[in-house]
Amino acid sequence: MMSQTAPSQAASTGGVPSPDQIRRAPKVLLHDHLDGGLRPGTIVELARETVPHSPEGVGGAPIDQLPETDPDKLGTWFAEAADSGSLERYLETFSHTVGVMQTRDALVRVARECAEDLAEDGVVYAEVRYAPEQHLAGGLSLEEVVEAVNEGFRQGEVIARRNGHRIRVGALLTAMRHAARALEIAELANRYRDLGVVGFDIAGAEAGYPPTRHLDAFEFLKRENNHFTIHAGEAFGLPSIWQALQWCGADRLGHGVRIIDDIQVHEDGSVKLGRLASYVRDKRIPLELCPSSNLQTGAAASYAEHPIGLLRRLHFRATVNTDNRLMSHTSMSREFEHLVDAFGYTLDDMQWFSVNAMKSAFIPFDERLAMINDVVKPGYAELKSEWLFRQTASTSGSVDSGS
Repeated sequence: MMSQTAPSQAASTGGVPSPDQIRRAPKVLLHDHLDGGLRPGTIVELARETVPHSPEGVGGAPIDQLPETDPDKLGTWFAEAADSGSLERYLETFSHTVGVMQTRDALVRVARECAEDLAEDGVVYAEVRYAPEQHLAGGLSLEEVVEAVNEGFRQGEVIARRNGHRIRVGALLTAMRHAARALEIAELANRYRDLGVVGFDIAGAEAGYPPTRHLDAFEFLKRENNHFTIHAGEAFGLPSIWQALQWCGADRLGHGVRIIDDIQVHEDGSVKLGRLASYVRDKRIPLELCPSSNLQTGAAASYAEHPIGLLRRLHFRATVNTDNRLMSHTSMSREFEHLVDAFGYTLDDMQWFSVNAMKSAFIPFDERLAMINDVVKPGYAELKSEWLFRQTASTSGSVDSGS
């Protein structure tokens, strides 16, 4: 029988982190959508400048089409619309963000602010994804879109350093699974693989649009020894995961949360893994789990019931991610705060998730290793030492003078 005690509660030197420690902890993010993380104030400002256009599948978002023009109220609207349970309202949120991301200057700004915001939140490495095909309404070419976003990320990295933070951002180019441009976008990702683009992805509705529709793109990337992740196992379940892995050859699973459907937990606490779940765990296939987003889409009923708790206990290659920071009203720190509250996770657990993510990144091995050994582990060691000294002070009766 497997113990029901989580690793964090069994034995840990890390301590349950405070919100401030969670924010300062070096975090690694693999699943974040550029068009899902804009600042509400930026949307309002860009909407005032946006020339109305309504191409199919994108929609315009000039200022008179925004549901709110006050940034605070707009941010609330995004969170409520995404949490409404209405797919129509949820999709409407992206029409407003994508609608203002149709010029070079807008893309540079959004990417720059994305890097700044992530760095401010303690993220040291991030892979941010977007679909170039959704940003052509203003007359940009696919190449111009990629170059604008890359420039914005580089600017954001520089600004972050000036503000005392360190972050490295890589781009993932996404193809929409309901469209027919996957091979074109894969070829684009391959051309820019040494210029800021670290991999490829497909996204969009899983049901009715299996990843096997885009086998030509995946076969191309495999021939080029390039990396790709696939949105799978969020809404559709095990068949989507199986196709992504066994037909397409995905390096990672975007979400992958439905792998829980292939795991049986018995009343006595023992666990039996099905063959697909065993394969995913044995092969150390990374799961890009997004707890808050999963609650919105119905993949979990609460944080305490989210499969990440069991997947962590069973030592799957689980990672913590934001998905859409604006729509889910979240950040990496907030995701970890929820998990700390739900599962009693410690700094040790946070380090485990962060190392998992860094191991799974799409940059070269030596660079991943350097990030783990020189950035992630030292950062957590420092935070753990704070906790240990605080514990010593409290047990010895010492008073922290605050100096």
